[in-house]
Amino acid sequence: MRTRKRRTAVAAAAALATAALMCAPASGAAPGHTAQAVRTPPPPSVRGGALTAVAKVSADRLALADLVAAAKYGTGEPISDPARERAVLDDVAERSAASGVDRRLATAVFRDQIEASKDVQRGLFNRWARYPSERPARRPELAGEVRPRLDRITVRLLDGLAAAGRPRNRPSCAPRLMAGAVREAGERRFDALHARGLLRALPSVCEA
Repeated sequence: MRTRKRRTAVAAAAALATAALMCAPASGAAPGHTAQAVRTPPPPSVRGGALTAVAKVSADRLALADLVAAAKYGTGEPISDPARERAVLDDVAERSAASGVDRRLATAVFRDQIEASKDVQRGLFNRWARYPSERPARRPELAGEVRPRLDRITVRLLDGLAAAGRPRNRPSCAPRLMAGAVREAGERRFDALHARGLLRALPSVCEA
């Protein structure tokens, strides 16, 4: 029953966050917009707590979906890579103990992160097919350039989940987390595709 109520709260908060993102002028962008992985940190007064930090790291990870998509586009390499995804989740499960994070929680959160990234990649593939002029000018090197950055974010996200242990178990978790997501999406000027992706990356954070 508690899990069902928590999921209902997460769904409600996500719906409200989606409405806010769709109405916020800062979230809009032209078709060729690229997610911003690095930005100037906000003032301390608006940085928020541990849940906002989780939303921020998730946004950092999601922004790298653009580079993953650019590395794969036009190569015939599929967006879904079950073997690679399994390796990432196994690595996360192994690292979670050292970070003080429940293994099941870590796996669920990172599974959501992976699915969110794939949603963004699919959206970008569709966009680039419709707007050839918006296709990436260069193809990043997936193994040497992109995955090391994802690996560093893995450590940061596990640390963030560990720090958010108490807030995660409070009824306010979902609305606070989604408020952090709205703030991040607005500050980074995420378009609708990336904003939806960020919300998709976060639901398991408050479900334990």
